[in-house]
Amino acid sequence: MIDSAQLERLLLRAEHVLGRLEAALPPVPPLPDWAAATAFRWRKQAGRGWLQAVSTPHPIRLSDIETVDDQKARIVANTAQFVAGQGANNVLLTGARGCGKSSLVKAVLNAFAHRGLRLIEVDKADLIDLADIVDLLDGRPEKFIIFCDDLSFEAGETAYKALKSVLDGSIAAAPDNVLIYATSNRRHLMPEYFADNLDTQRIDDEIHPGEAVEEKISLSERFGLWISFYPFSQDDYLVVFAHWARQFGIANSVIANAEREALNWALSRGSRSGRVAWQFARDLAGRQTEPAA
Repeated sequence: MIDSAQLERLLLRAEHVLGRLEAALPPVPPLPDWAAATAFRWRKQAGRGWLQAVSTPHPIRLSDIETVDDQKARIVANTAQFVAGQGANNVLLTGARGCGKSSLVKAVLNAFAHRGLRLIEVDKADLIDLADIVDLLDGRPEKFIIFCDDLSFEAGETAYKALKSVLDGSIAAAPDNVLIYATSNRRHLMPEYFADNLDTQRIDDEIHPGEAVEEKISLSERFGLWISFYPFSQDDYLVVFAHWARQFGIANSVIANAEREALNWALSRGSRSGRVAWQFARDLAGRQTEPAA
């Protein structure tokens, strides 16, 4: 039998051990200050996640993004419907690298932030926390875009199941104030192999893809709006270069004389894209000593 004195000592020791454990644990993350910023990042430490405000979001504007007018119009229309409380779709932007996919999402935030739009950037590694993130947003008056940039999954990864669940596969309905915008160089977000087609079946002259192909397609099909981007033509590339050169304060005469150099720059990079055009314009601006005319 334990007498009262022994029980008291045991309780004191237990409280001491618990106190040491609590001191070793990271503090409970604070709730986000929604008025502090328009953009947030999901951060994790010691297994705990929180939303970190982005003090200076990228200032890119919709008018800065050229030669992709159709893609721009489609994502702007979808986002306008969303912030107005009307029907809108999750968006998958796919295609050529450096052609404006991520920039469009950032520009959309800047265009609609004054109407209550907020953006939360989530790394692929943290997609398993999507359900927790959505719970934080449920019931808020703002409209939230969860942004997953450069999204793709390798064979054997399971994080995509969390994404599928949030898109439309969970027993809980997705809140009306949350959409997912993702960019990827892969249309189906997962690698495609020749072997995947080996179990394709032909039934009554109809082709039925096998399970491997169905698994890949099922994820991208959960995005209601697909927006595709294509490599720039030479003319498109020069238009984007000229735009950014003017933004950097380069004189029009210098821009015209630098077109051949801009094309050589793209050739050395093996790509004509908006990103490459911006990089050359930035380099050219750094070499200028005369003010713009």
